[in-house]
Amino acid sequence: MSSHLSADHPAAQPPGNGSVEALISQARRLRGDVDAVRRDSQEDAADPRGRWQRALYDLALHQLTDLDAHLAQLRDGPAPAPRPGSLLSRVGSAEWNLLTDEAEWSGELFHILGRDPASVPLSLDELPSLVLAEDRPKLTAMVTDCLVDGRPIDGEFRVVHPDGAVRTVHMMGEPVLDADGSTASMWAVLRDVSELRRSQRAVSETRDSLRRPPPPPWHEFLRFPDEGRPGLALAAAHLPSASTAGRSRYGGWYDACSLGTDGETLLTVGDFEDPGAEAHGPAVVIGALRALALAGTRPARLGERLGAWGGATALPPVRAGVYCGYRPLTRTLTWAHARGPAPLLFRGGTGRELPGQDGPSGQAEAPLEAGDLLLLHTGALEPDAVEHLLSLAPRLTGADSAQDAVRIVMCELGESPGRRDACVLVARVTP
Repeated sequence: MSSHLSADHPAAQPPGNGSVEALISQARRLRGDVDAVRRDSQEDAADPRGRWQRALYDLALHQLTDLDAHLAQLRDGPAPAPRPGSLLSRVGSAEWNLLTDEAEWSGELFHILGRDPASVPLSLDELPSLVLAEDRPKLTAMVTDCLVDGRPIDGEFRVVHPDGAVRTVHMMGEPVLDADGSTASMWAVLRDVSELRRSQRAVSETRDSLRRPPPPPWHEFLRFPDEGRPGLALAAAHLPSASTAGRSRYGGWYDACSLGTDGETLLTVGDFEDPGAEAHGPAVVIGALRALALAGTRPARLGERLGAWGGATALPPVRAGVYCGYRPLTRTLTWAHARGPAPLLFRGGTGRELPGQDGPSGQAEAPLEAGDLLLLHTGALEPDAVEHLLSLAPRLTGADSAQDAVRIVMCELGESPGRRDACVLVARVTP
């Protein structure tokens, strides 16, 4: 019986060193061309579009550099062990034998996971000890699906090195079956994608900066603590309505500042009776709240004191507010709201509203944990919008930073028709 392959279409052969070398040359030429175009372009670093274009060039160069390194590894084969002082590859491999409970790691994998190359490779049960606490359930689910259901692994998690550095690792793997069809071992390739993800975030951030409104004037003028507060990573945003977009009028405010002593932080959001307050309105209210906070006024009293000042001064009338105090030493949140919405707490891929205040103190208290994400918002968000935020819990808890979480919220709610002027504040509890 003749072969179905004709002389014009021979069977494909595995690539030899010559063909891989040609691919390497092509990749390097392309990288040189991209780098030359980048150097010749004259983007303005102060212009959002220029920053976005520069970030895209950097991402393309990073990916081409990775492609060159991976093709070189195909040509040269895996190194038996990393040489002291050498620049180690960012791709490693491992196999875990379920019958003998033995593990084999390539030399590169020890570097990727921050382990001493002379140490014993970790078993699958021990591997989560290297992983950031909030990513361990994700890794466990991927491994379980692979071993029990035979599903391929393709996902990312973050590992913590002994020096405290956090790296993002992409893992691809599959089960290895024995003659009876049972899972005998699991094989995987792991890659450090930290720099790649940083480049992608830079592209996303600069692209988003072309579309999202600039921060409100009080953000810079009153120095909102973008660098965070003790025990908290912070980010906030103003979401203008269709009627106020492009105008210097604001329906609410957000702020974070010191509250008393011991590193406690006051977090506040609120909105005004007049949804189109002038730009100085939020700044005046924030200044008053900071003065009260420095005097040690507790969250339960802030709304009352602010209302009393408003009746005797030029403060814009406040319609509703949420006032929270966070103690980093005990990771305790105390909060009160004067007609404002309850804070939203996101933990472990789920979200919920915090229960209201109870008892004579007029304020509620909630213990928080490292990795928790707290979201405060003004009453301008309708119940459907709040439910939508709660449905985003897996994305919000998986966000790399408080800034990323705010970007998710802005993307999801930024174009909501009929929404009033709103503010959101995100606080993530740090380890």
